[in-house]
Amino acid sequence: MADTLEAQSEPADDPLTPHPDTLAVIGNRNVKRGQLNYAVPDILQLQRRIRRYNADHDVPHGDIVALALDTWLRAKGYPPDLTRTQAKAQ
Repeated sequence: MADTLEAQSEPADDPLTPHPDTLAVIGNRNVKRGQLNYAVPDILQLQRRIRRYNADHDVPHGDIVALALDTWLRAKGYPPDLTRTQAKAQ
């Protein structure tokens, strides 16, 4: 539990501000990527909204999803263990 709390950062003024570690990972195009497939309610128009955000801001679709999910999961107390993941990659 202490490791989990230590991995969290201080909350930003804006709760939607991505974590600096996440931005570093997103910015590294050599990071291994995996497919994420989930059925989501069509009424939320998530695919259309992601395409629109991509067109307006030139952020790749996968990065939009990764930033959104990572921000939400960190806010709920589920940060990634980047040290363990980085150790596996080496």
